[in-house]
Amino acid sequence: MKINNIKLFAVAILASMTAFNCSNDDDNTTEPEGLNFTGTYVQEDQMGRPAINTVFVNDGMKDTFNTTIPSDMNAAFQSAFQTKLETLSPAYDPASPDDANALGFTAAQFTSVLATDVLTVSLDAPTTFFDGTNILTGRNLTDDVIDVELILIFGGEEGLTNPEFPSLTSDNVASNDKDFLTSFPYLASPW
Repeated sequence: MKINNIKLFAVAILASMTAFNCSNDDDNTTEPEGLNFTGTYVQEDQMGRPAINTVFVNDGMKDTFNTTIPSDMNAAFQSAFQTKLETLSPAYDPASPDDANALGFTAAQFTSVLATDVLTVSLDAPTTFFDGTNILTGRNLTDDVIDVELILIFGGEEGLTNPEFPSLTSDNVASNDKDFLTSFPYLASPW
């Protein structure tokens, strides 16, 4: 009985210490003053197309890539991207410069597209990352961007129907873990 009283007393002390130390966020009476856009802003990251920066930009060049304006990216990074692509993908043989992907792009052509890391949007085509016909005309939340990129990197000329390296053309994630919303903000609701 004496031990139970000690335990009860210890729990009461811990509870009172916790209650005493908790702050009340409701006593903050300062109102926001509105948006303030004064100051100097610096671009810190660039990720127009998922995984491109992660895969193709070497660690020592991440900051340079992230702060390079898009119009200068191709000249600065295409050659390094091509070297990385030909190293990563057996579908692109450096000894055979005519090797192409499912879009008919050679390594040089494909890395010219990849090196300018922007999300393009077409005003007169379906919005999609790639739907079998349209490519890089925008991006839907439901577009399987990683699978498309893997097909274009490892699939070879017939990557859509008969990939050269089928085990490398999918991350095997077929859909989002929750359905997207049909109205704004469109993203799936939190768990």
